[in-house]
Amino acid sequence: KMSEEKLYAVKNDEGKYFDCEYAEFLSLSDAHGPTIVSEDNAKDIARDYGGHVVMLVEEHKKVVITKEQAQVVKEAHDDIWPAKYITDHCGNSNSLEELLMNAYVNGYTVAKEKKYLVYKELGGKQKHNKIAQAYLSVAVPGTMLWLLNIEVKNDPRAKFTASEIEQYGLQDCEKEEVTDDEQ
Repeated sequence: KMSEEKLYAVKNDEGKYFDCEYAEFLSLSDAHGPTIVSEDNAKDIARDYGGHVVMLVEEHKKVVITKEQAQVVKEAHDDIWPAKYITDHCGNSNSLEELLMNAYVNGYTVAKEKKYLVYKELGGKQKHNKIAQAYLSVAVPGTMLWLLNIEVKNDPRAKFTASEIEQYGLQDCEKEEVTDDEQ
């Protein structure tokens, strides 16, 4: 059977791979042609030269999930019935269940939470026809402060998550998403 999606190799008990170019077993780093696209050809080589057929499997990509979803997957690993645990924590969402099952099996990374600069326009024009803006910042933990027209893009105290914006009641303010390279 010929398959374009699978690759095979023939490996011996010493951990060396059959090199199709030189017709001998070599270490993987020395082999020039260790892969075979046909399982039948790989079996023929193993029969004629020894060794056993191994299938080369492409590594799955990790799934990107939220911090809360990662907690569910982590707790599922500790549960006696992981699949049931995930199912029980997905509501009626089949797509969420599938996402978390993939994260459980293939691994995951936690998505960076989007952050925003929060500002308000103060009206009037300043020099160079720039509209005056005040950016919100946390001067001291728990203390909010509006700062006038300063460069805040690199200041972590001026970046807020959506949940913080809601927590502080800033939904009516102007927001500008901060891109990854600015975080």
